[in-house]
Parts: sequence; structure tokens; C-alpha cells
Amino acid sequence: MTAQQIQIKLFARARELAESDLISVAVSEGITVASLRLAIAEQYPQLKPLSSQLLIAVDNAYAGEDQTLNEKQEVACFPPVSGG
Repeated sequence: MTAQQIQIKLFARARELAESDLISVAVSEGITVASLRLAIAEQYPQLKPLSSQLLIAVDNAYAGEDQTLNEKQEVACFPPVSGG
């Protein structure tokens, strides 16, 4: 499998923890959303507390855990939002 870099836009608390609104994660080709979560936690330890809770959107639609990704897609992460 070939390595690739996936650019991920971060929002809210994830952006604060990473101190950036964009991160780049090195992954193997054909990675799934579930595996991307693990890669985020490994490569950005400050995001580890949020990684299992992040909502991940691909090309402006929320993605399921088994969806495969490629570096050409727009990927964004949002922490769960609570309101009242």
C-alpha cells in the first residue's frame, strides 16, 4: 500500500487542542474513518482525548466508520456539540 497525506480541517475544541485549524495525517492508501481516528490520536497526541468522539465529515457529509478515504477528499473533524 502506498502512503498518503490526508489534510483534515479541525473545528471547535479539536482546533484549540491542536493549535491549528488544519492538520496533515500520514496514512496508508485505502484507510477507513475508524483507522483515521487511530492515526489522528497517534500523530497528534493532544487530540487523543477527543479522537473517539470526533464527528468526521468527508466531502461535506458525515462519514461512517467503514468509509474509505483518499487524499483528494475534503475531511473535517468536529467534536460532539452539546447545547441547552
